[in-house]
Amino acid sequence: MNAEIKDYNQRQTELDQEICDLLAVAIDKFLTDAESKIWHSHPVWFLEGNPIVGFSKQKPGIRLMFWSGAGFEEEALNVRGQKFKDASIFYTSAHQIDESKLKLWLDKAKTIQWDYKNLIKKKGRLDRLK
Repeated sequence: MNAEIKDYNQRQTELDQEICDLLAVAIDKFLTDAESKIWHSHPVWFLEGNPIVGFSKQKPGIRLMFWSGAGFEEEALNVRGQKFKDASIFYTSAHQIDESKLKLWLDKAKTIQWDYKNLIKKKGRLDRLK
C-alpha cells in the first residue's frame, strides 16, 4: 500500500481505518497497473493519469467514488451530480464491503472511462476515453 495512503488511513477512527484499509488493499489487488496517491486530500488511483477510483471520509461514512461510475449501470452506486460521470457508495462498516462487487466495479472502471485528466484543458468538457 502506498505510504501516503497508509498514513491517511491511520489518521481515521478505528472503524473507518478498517474500511479504508480493506478498500486500499482490494483496489491495489485489482488495479495492478494503477498509480495511487493522495490527491485533493484523499486516496485516489489513476490509470494513465486519469482518476479512476478513490475514497474519502464524509459525514455519512467512507465514500468510495468511481469517476466514471455513472456508466457502470450499478444500482448500488448512487450517481451524484449531473455535470460529471461519477458514482459512489458509502460504507459505515467493513462488513458492508462486498469484494466481488468491488472487483466488478473496478473491472468496469478499466473499460468505462471519461477524460478527467484533460477536463481543465477542455474547459469542463468531458470526452469518453473507453
